[in-house]
Amino acid sequence: MADIKDIFECTQCGYCCQGETTVSLDDNDQKRMTQALGLSEAEVRDKYWRVTGNVVQMKIVDSHCIFYDEGCTVHNGRPWRCAQWPLHPSMLAVRSNFETIRESCPGINQEISYDDFCRILQELMDEQTIIHC
Repeated sequence: MADIKDIFECTQCGYCCQGETTVSLDDNDQKRMTQALGLSEAEVRDKYWRVTGNVVQMKIVDSHCIFYDEGCTVHNGRPWRCAQWPLHPSMLAVRSNFETIRESCPGINQEISYDDFCRILQELMDEQTIIHC
């Protein structure tokens, strides 16, 4: 049986929280985050989100996610994309995606081959394992 720890173990380095790109939030993300913060949706929207039309994203502050402060300050309410990162299905389709992510993420098993990584990640997905990193 596949085990996520064979391919990834988060070091909580925060590298994935850095940069000028942000994460879009679906309705479930918004509800989960609002509940985790214990604030009204309007308060969270004003303080933490950037809204453009129908697109809701987390704000970026000083080149990192607004929730990053030596760790995720909204970890229990984080978006599903954050919870699954870096184990993104695009790694199965394009080897260079795997190589790029492995270079930047110390939690990816540095000894595993691309083929073995893909096999294990696919097994986890086939088993419908909820992947939360």
